[in-house]
Amino acid sequence: MTESMQGAGFHFQALTPDLILDAIESVGIYPETGLLALNSYENRVYQFRCDLGRRYVVKFYRPERWSNEQIQEEHDFCAELVEEEIPVAAPVIIEGRSLQDYQGYRFALFPSMGGRAFEVDNLEQLEEVGHFIGRIHQMAKRRPFVHRQTLTPKLLGDESLAWLKGSDHVPPSLETAYFTIVEQVLEKAKAIWHQYPTEAIRLHGDLHPSNILWTPDGPGFVDLDDAKMGPAVQDIWMMLSGERSHQTLQLEVLLEAYEEFCDFDNRQLHLIESLRAMRMLHYNAWLSRRWQDPAFPMHFPWYGEEKYWEQQILAFKEQLAKLDEPPITLIPY
Repeated sequence: MTESMQGAGFHFQALTPDLILDAIESVGIYPETGLLALNSYENRVYQFRCDLGRRYVVKFYRPERWSNEQIQEEHDFCAELVEEEIPVAAPVIIEGRSLQDYQGYRFALFPSMGGRAFEVDNLEQLEEVGHFIGRIHQMAKRRPFVHRQTLTPKLLGDESLAWLKGSDHVPPSLETAYFTIVEQVLEKAKAIWHQYPTEAIRLHGDLHPSNILWTPDGPGFVDLDDAKMGPAVQDIWMMLSGERSHQTLQLEVLLEAYEEFCDFDNRQLHLIESLRAMRMLHYNAWLSRRWQDPAFPMHFPWYGEEKYWEQQILAFKEQLAKLDEPPITLIPY
């Protein structure tokens, strides 16, 4: 589902604390504590404890972003993972439904998953995460998504570029410099993408370290809101950080653990910098798409400053150079 300029308007005005509480109580759960807002800009997410002492997270989905079928497919994917004993935050089933509705707002309740931050530099933790990503992908290959998106250069790249060109967020004085370098980066990223076609499988889709909690039992995976079809490496590359030598070590640990459960096509390593480039562009467009939501100007005030776009031009120039470098690899070419 692609949002139009008109369809990206802000629609959370009526979601008051009273309405949130009424919505939760409408499904027979009664908050005992106040609502603790969690770090989410795309949706509205709150943690609370109910009168029976259980801790929940309630997520109100951004209107007009996903269809009911797309959200349900995310929930069904979570349920499949739980059946495989994979530690993922799955929505609570209430009267046979995981997706609830109250006064036009769609929402879901999740058991609160306690834990601390996942330490991506901790190789033991990274190894365990690699095991679970392999298990997730092994299960994910059984069938495709029907309703959710497929990660492609068109989705992340072309549509993001078209959106930004139709917006007024790039300062006029920097438009030529910004769009020139972005078009060069996108052209090269797309060429690499088409040079290494890969199998598309069901993915978490946004598996950065902040979407992994470290619980007493190991990793816990949260927020499958961006689940989609795509190459397996999409759920791996965001774990890599630091210098190239450090990233190579992290990749070695991840993939050795991953391949205990699921085969990995090493050709996908060529796609890492293309995916990074498209994510950079998509992020710029995402902020533009959401600017009518008052939470965005409040939390991203630098987005409207020339300095931010100057930094982006520099970042894309650096990314263009990375696209010309040999990919990170564990085998000699």
